[in-house]
Amino acid sequence: MAEELSYQRHGLFQTFFGWFGRKGLEFLERMYFIYHLILDSLYWTFVAPVIGKGLRVGSSFDEMVKVGVNAIPIVVLISFSIGLILAMQSAYQLEQFGATIFTADLVAVAQTRELGPLMTAIIVAGRSGSGIAAEIGTMKVGEEIEALQSMGFNPIKFLVVPKLLALAIMLPCLTVISDFVGIAGGFSIAVFSLDLGFARYLNRTILALVFKDMITGLIKSGVFAILIGLTGCYMGFMVEGGAEGVGRRTTQSVVVSIFLIILADAFFTSLFYYLW
Repeated sequence: MAEELSYQRHGLFQTFFGWFGRKGLEFLERMYFIYHLILDSLYWTFVAPVIGKGLRVGSSFDEMVKVGVNAIPIVVLISFSIGLILAMQSAYQLEQFGATIFTADLVAVAQTRELGPLMTAIIVAGRSGSGIAAEIGTMKVGEEIEALQSMGFNPIKFLVVPKLLALAIMLPCLTVISDFVGIAGGFSIAVFSLDLGFARYLNRTILALVFKDMITGLIKSGVFAILIGLTGCYMGFMVEGGAEGVGRRTTQSVVVSIFLIILADAFFTSLFYYLW
């Protein structure tokens, strides 16, 4: 009886430590892959063109159209709506103190520093980040990535770099559009519902905004772009198990991207608050 209990206990320990070891190795493998993905992306984006190995400029422009130009309608619609809502909720509180004019300050600063880059990044993560994961994942399931490697093409240069460049360039541009449209949404409420006056609201907005407000939002959007691109590409390369695996990794890419975006936003907001 004692030997049987000892054997069962030994089996439980073996199962536990075996599971722990497998998860640890899997985690290290993933970290190693992410490390090489980042290094290879940096190399093929900045170093390889300098030493004459070329850059897929045409593909980058195609990705810019898909990531940026085609996303303008949804970014404009959501940003304008957010500006409307923010102005209405701000005015509801500020009018109790006779300070509705400060609606301009709140809308302008909140839109440029936080809501513009954050909401634009979330939209792009759901729209383009998932598309990147699905595209690369489908290619992996169809063994097209192995075919590229057999023909001498580097998958990072061929697939990842154009997408990262497109996101890094177009997301800040979309953020600027979001900022102006969101401010315009608040402006329309203030002028037509709060009777603040066109010139008065515009002057207050100009006085409220400083250069660092725009720069803060653009720095955040650049970081968000890299996070979205790397997450989508990583999830695409990790696809296993056919169409079901593609769907699972695509969903994970959106969830992880949004989580990383909010985490990075909290970090940079705290950093800029204390240092700038």
